[in-house]
Amino acid sequence: MRAMQKTRRSWALAVGALLLATPLSSCGFDNATDRVYTPAAGANDRDASVDVLNAVIVSADEGSGTFVATFVNNDQAEDGVVEALTPDDDTAQFDFSPITIEPGGLVYLGAEGEEGVPVEGEIAAGGMVPLTVELAGGQVLRMTVPIVSNCNEFEGLDGTGGECEVAEPVGEH
Repeated sequence: MRAMQKTRRSWALAVGALLLATPLSSCGFDNATDRVYTPAAGANDRDASVDVLNAVIVSADEGSGTFVATFVNNDQAEDGVVEALTPDDDTAQFDFSPITIEPGGLVYLGAEGEEGVPVEGEIAAGGMVPLTVELAGGQVLRMTVPIVSNCNEFEGLDGTGGECEVAEPVGEH
């Protein structure tokens, strides 16, 4: 009889430990590890049928630059179309033509043969440009895109030319 009670108690403890292990070993709900994260300098927006990933303006010279991003069409049956890139203020002007993305495909502005979008205006590395991305079907994305130097991983992406120049730090050292 005693052996049977020990077996039941051991069994109950094992089941209890197993039931507690699951909630105690996890971190809860909606954790950072459950969310999409793209480690990059650029802005991302995944709220529409076309994702805009790592959007930046690469600038070698103050006053000009090149908009670079990856557009991913989430629709597996229909083409995705980026119809317009419009700055939300009058500091920058984009020389933009609509971009069509095949079903389930992507377009990386900056890849060989797929140049970025020329940008002119009051822009310089370290700044930000608020803009609206208009997609086919009336979808609208509002983003704030950083302006980065034509250096390191962005070197050569500014189609307006210019060399990599790292700005001097501001303040005392």
